[in-house]
Amino acid sequence: MPDPKKSLLERLTEFLSTEPSSPLERRKELIETLREAQVDGWIDADALSMIEGVFQVGQLCARDILVPRAQIDWIDINLPLSEMIKSVIHAAHSRFPVFEGSRSNVIGTLLAKDLLRYSSEKDFQVRDWLRPAVFIPESKRLSVLLRDFKDNRNHLAIVVDEYSSVAGIITIEDVLEQIVGDIEDEHDVDEEADNLIALDNGDIRVKGITELEQFNETVGTHFEVEDIDTVAGLVIQHLGRVPKIGELVDIGGIQFEVQRADPRQIHILLARQLSKKAG
Repeated sequence: MPDPKKSLLERLTEFLSTEPSSPLERRKELIETLREAQVDGWIDADALSMIEGVFQVGQLCARDILVPRAQIDWIDINLPLSEMIKSVIHAAHSRFPVFEGSRSNVIGTLLAKDLLRYSSEKDFQVRDWLRPAVFIPESKRLSVLLRDFKDNRNHLAIVVDEYSSVAGIITIEDVLEQIVGDIEDEHDVDEEADNLIALDNGDIRVKGITELEQFNETVGTHFEVEDIDTVAGLVIQHLGRVPKIGELVDIGGIQFEVQRADPRQIHILLARQLSKKAG
């Protein structure tokens, strides 16, 4: 146990001068030292979180944070242009994987901004503006992928499994969020009024940071757990861990489906009444 009277510099010097241990043990020791430094006020909580995120990126693979195939907003190249534009506007992303025939046949990536050319070019053809699709294996390390994104100025990759089938997609934003936390842009739900959004199928889209009190008032539940204030905290406390994307968690008559999450936190869930499920 490190001596609490030692300064951060003394602790780091001691850490670097000790006999080498395994990389995993050294990493744990360094993070523990930095956590103690944060408690002592040497670094702030945000800086510590980002440092831990950097270590995490070095350990995670594409499969750990990809957006699953079933949750991708696809563009079918054979759709009428008017339908493509509607899909792009509705999804509000900047990039879309484009397929032809089947979703296993990805032919490129469409940038939403390229559709602006439609209004100025008489013979506009979407095919002419597709960017090459980048394919990566599920096993690709996020640290390597981030460097590739940076070097190649590419922001989206198609993740394929061992059978060369599309498993999902991953963006540079997904990788960066492992370091700096959730990045919300102008299209993300942000206001408290948007913490819970009723969908046409009866499900409710819930931000992980939604307070339990607000969730209870909206859904009619009575969740109350000591020291737990948010829906994400409720789910994590129930499981004893952070769930993976797509995982289903049943709590008190409500089924939560994890839509967006990383190894540290839950961002978005779907909530549905178990009695109204399926059918």
